[in-house]
Amino acid sequence: MELAQLETFLAVAEEKGFSRAAKRLRRTQPGVSQVVRQLESELGELLVDRSLRDGTLTDAGRVLQEYARELLNLRKEAEASLKELRQLRKGQLTVAANEYTILYLLPVLDEFRRVHPGIRVAVRRSLASEVAKRLHEHDVELGVLSFQPEDAQLRCVVVYRDELAFVVPPSHPLAGSKAVRIRQLGAENFAAHNVPSPYRARVIAAFHRHKTPLHMDVELPTIEAIKKFVAMGNGVALVPRLCVQQEVLRGDLVMVPVRELVFERKLRVVYRKGGALSHAAQAFLKIAEAFSATHRDAYLYQRER
Repeated sequence: MELAQLETFLAVAEEKGFSRAAKRLRRTQPGVSQVVRQLESELGELLVDRSLRDGTLTDAGRVLQEYARELLNLRKEAEASLKELRQLRKGQLTVAANEYTILYLLPVLDEFRRVHPGIRVAVRRSLASEVAKRLHEHDVELGVLSFQPEDAQLRCVVVYRDELAFVVPPSHPLAGSKAVRIRQLGAENFAAHNVPSPYRARVIAAFHRHKTPLHMDVELPTIEAIKKFVAMGNGVALVPRLCVQQEVLRGDLVMVPVRELVFERKLRVVYRKGGALSHAAQAFLKIAEAFSATHRDAYLYQRER
């Protein structure tokens, strides 16, 4: 039983006859009769009482008529919904990000929502190490990472250029320095992020290379906690510049360059190579690309692989 058959049968039922149904459907009467007979044969039931010439339905025909209306209405609803998806009037965008990479997303999502207010956005908090898994499990469609994943099945687009920032409270002796050397930090107490990352490993290696002790006396679970702890006068920290822009502008923290710790961090939007992106995800990437053209300071849009 096909929808085209049901559409022909419903025309016969509503027009009260084969000839009028044929005219409505712009088909020949024999062709309409053949479709209805085939449908009757498949169902094993007579649908139209042919002893009468007014297209009267049998009991089986009246039952099928109701279902045919429902099914054809559902087809119309499905077609309308798909059209709304194509025109970005509805749909959903799911993104995996952590507490750091979400800061890149916020201004871009703000623009995305302005342009496509009908798209529902769900940003799911995720450890960077879990983003690839969530993409492959179809739990999310896009992910944001601060490193290039080893997974060759992921496409990567560099969207933001960040760097590691050394921050101190305003009362700290180094707060007035234009720049410092790494060996000046050997006596400092660092508040550190307790989540392993490639950048943490690079910092440790840099201190070791310059024969400078690195005191990480306090480890905290979030960057937000680190910022607040340091702003209260508890030591110093190395955090992504993106995370402390507001605190530096307010004067809660002071950013001091360290000549030996110039580490660039590139943020990437990643997604599966094999899967077709939804209309919503494609629209987000277009917004991200357009956003980079008007915010050239740190935003960019470069396909990496």
